[in-house]
Amino acid sequence: MSIATEQEPKRSGRRGVDKAPPASDPAVPGESITPPPRLRRRPALVAASVAAICLGALLAVWAYTGASTSQSVLAVRTTVHRGELITRADLMTARIGVDPVLKPLPASAAESVVGKRAAMDLAAGGLVTQEDIASALVPAKGMSVVGVSLPPALMPATQLQSGDRVRIGAPPGAQGAVATESSPESLGAAGVAVRGAGDTGQIVVDVSVPYDQAAELAARAATGKVALVLDSRER
Repeated sequence: MSIATEQEPKRSGRRGVDKAPPASDPAVPGESITPPPRLRRRPALVAASVAAICLGALLAVWAYTGASTSQSVLAVRTTVHRGELITRADLMTARIGVDPVLKPLPASAAESVVGKRAAMDLAAGGLVTQEDIASALVPAKGMSVVGVSLPPALMPATQLQSGDRVRIGAPPGAQGAVATESSPESLGAAGVAVRGAGDTGQIVVDVSVPYDQAAELAARAATGKVALVLDSRER
């Protein structure tokens, strides 16, 4: 009985040791807690991010502006040479952002352009402007264009326009004027174009005359002794 009594306390002691929680380490006075790691700032990365955001905003504004200012204008599908009739197959519509300096015809003007003549060579892919088209060829059939060089004193002060009716004659007392008894004192003509005074101070006027009078007018103009008269514009 004594042996059993002695072993029981020993078992109870071991159980108590096994069940007892481990003792915690005593706190050391003055020991500080480790702070969290600091994040490193990268100014270059921040600047690059800001620049990318600004660039994206600028591109978005540019795309919106370009889409809102684009216009439908007339362009040439195939090359049209000077003097040729413009057909509907020669034209196409292009939608572009037009510079204010340029003045292309709108796409809605296609029907008014068809049937007109090309005033100059129109390259394929180019825009069509009002100056590129003409209602008729110059010179017309049976007509000729002669360039007449005149000093400003023998020109009307009124600005000449294309289509003005003019007369070319020799001023009184001109030396070397080509004239015969059968030649009229003046020749009727239609103004075509005017070129401003160059280094010589002369103004060149292109006039359209009947084919059989072109040689005579050219001979008169070659003397340099001719004058131009502007007739009434009232039709």
